[in-house]
Amino acid sequence: MRIYKIFRAAEWAALERDGTTDGAPVDLADGYIHFSTASQAAETAAKHFAGASGLVLAELEAEALGEKLAWEPSRGGQLFPHLYRALARTEVLRHWPLPLDAQGRHAFPEDMA
Repeated sequence: MRIYKIFRAAEWAALERDGTTDGAPVDLADGYIHFSTASQAAETAAKHFAGASGLVLAELEAEALGEKLAWEPSRGGQLFPHLYRALARTEVLRHWPLPLDAQGRHAFPEDMA
């Protein structure tokens, strides 16, 4: 199953430069890296990144992240993937820019799994 992480431009640049990340400030505060499924990603973007430009959407294979990936209830009791370790750039399968459309919503790629 594919899961997704939304990065701000500076966070993505740091991952590209350093090769690993412990996540965004919210991830550090919560103690794990937040991910979303394909069906959860748009709501995540609207709730946590409304109006933000310069975002990057990264796609990963959930099973490849190993036992440190947990599925835990969050918004409305939905299960969300949380990674309890650093994320390596090499674990990112694909990434796309996440621009805003004419209505100010993030335009997700059509080929998300």
